[in-house]
Order: sequence, then structure tokens, then C-alpha cells
Amino acid sequence: MYRLKTSAAFDSAHFLKGYNGKCANIHGHHWVIEAEIYGRKLQTQGEKSGMLTDFGDLKKAVRGVAESFDHTLIIQKGTLRESTKKALDEEGFRVTEVDFRPTAENFAKYFYTVLKERDKLQMYSVTVYETPDNCACYGEEI
Repeated sequence: MYRLKTSAAFDSAHFLKGYNGKCANIHGHHWVIEAEIYGRKLQTQGEKSGMLTDFGDLKKAVRGVAESFDHTLIIQKGTLRESTKKALDEEGFRVTEVDFRPTAENFAKYFYTVLKERDKLQMYSVTVYETPDNCACYGEEI
């Protein structure tokens, strides 16, 4: 089996509502996404002969998902008052609402699913680093 891996990064802020600790406060991370795809056979025809896929296509997909979160405040839907959201919007802040608690574990599964479903990639795993030393991985049975 062949595997290809690439990465992309984004900077954003988040908080964990209901968490008893520092992460309950708004704080930022330099997130790194490592996405790995797999395949059993290389392409045999055309310009992509000898490749699983073009690294450029893989990088474009991973960078696209990273850029959608870059320099935003990521919040779980329902965790801020409407008046707070309105004030942030009026100030011109970019806020991204997600349907899950914005943890590294949930981001790993989210990015895996987006790349698999939206970009039709044959995903092996996604690893999300929220710090250089701490990461979460997600993959499914092949």
C-alpha cells in the first residue's frame, strides 16, 4: 500500500465552554493539519504515471480546509449569547461556528470527513496539532 502525507497550518482562537481550566478562556493556537491518503496502485497512464496522486492536488485540498479557519474565532454553535455574536460581527471579527466542541480530536475527525467527502480523497488518517507537542489523530478501518 502507498501513502502520501502533506500538511497545512492555520492560526485561530477558540474556547471550550463548560471546561474547568484555562481552555475555558478564549486562547489561540497555531494548528497544523497532517493529512495522509492511501492507495494500493499507482497510476499507469499520462502525466501522473507512477504517482498515487499529484502532490499539488493533495496540498491544494488540505490548504483549502486550513484557510477556511485561518485567523478566525472558532466557536461551537450555541456557546455564545446572540448579543455577543452580534457585537463581534459589528466589530468586523471573523467568527466560524462549528457543530462540535472545537477540540483537536473533533477537528481531526472533521478534517478527515471533509477531505474524504468534499475532495473525494482516499483518506488514511488526519493528525491535528494544537501545539508542537500535542496532537490528535483520526482514521477509519481500511
